[in-house]
Amino acid sequence: MSDSQLVLEFAHRPALGRDDFLTAPCNAEAVAWLERWPDWPSHALALFGPAGCGKSHLLAAFAQSRPGVVRVVAAAVDVAGVPDLVAAARVVAVDDLAAGLDETALFHLWNLTRETGRFLLLAGREAPARLAVALPDLRSRLAATPAAGIGAPDDGLLAAVLVKLFADRQVKVGMDVVSYVLGRIERSFAAIGRLVEAVDRVSLSERRAVTVPLVRHVMALHEGRDG
Repeated sequence: MSDSQLVLEFAHRPALGRDDFLTAPCNAEAVAWLERWPDWPSHALALFGPAGCGKSHLLAAFAQSRPGVVRVVAAAVDVAGVPDLVAAARVVAVDDLAAGLDETALFHLWNLTRETGRFLLLAGREAPARLAVALPDLRSRLAATPAAGIGAPDDGLLAAVLVKLFADRQVKVGMDVVSYVLGRIERSFAAIGRLVEAVDRVSLSERRAVTVPLVRHVMALHEGRDG
């Protein structure tokens, strides 16, 4: 793996190394597209997949591993701010595409990035061609944008993320803990990250090892009951 290899960011650690790279069949296509940048067939690329599949983590990793990537949520993009946004970036990465989307602003952003030799990276739950867009010119541009899907994380990837996040905190966990968590938690990277943080906090404050009973206790607390 090269020093420029794309890495995935999970939870609290902003500093990432080659050992932090986690890939799986569910995200391999999207990662391959980002690794190929700037050799894309178009100036624009879209990533799409269900909530919790890791789109935002992937954008964050791409931004950390490539200079000049500016990340913004779609709701923050307005027509007046498009020129400054494009001028500050080599790649404009727009997350949460369907939330509060200003179609006119996105249309100008798509055009201006192309005209100025910049790149546009879009991320959302739906493929761009399936978005309910009223503006015909924007709809046609989105339909022509190459897109890579990201699937929901499978057990193998979730287990690897869980082990990695505990290891980041100098905590080694057994497979009994991993199996217990995976059988009971929301299947997303965000949920895994929140649980690891909570378990580590209780483990340190109570000076207890990270075991199934401790994890059960923390999960019960978060559900509003102590079991």
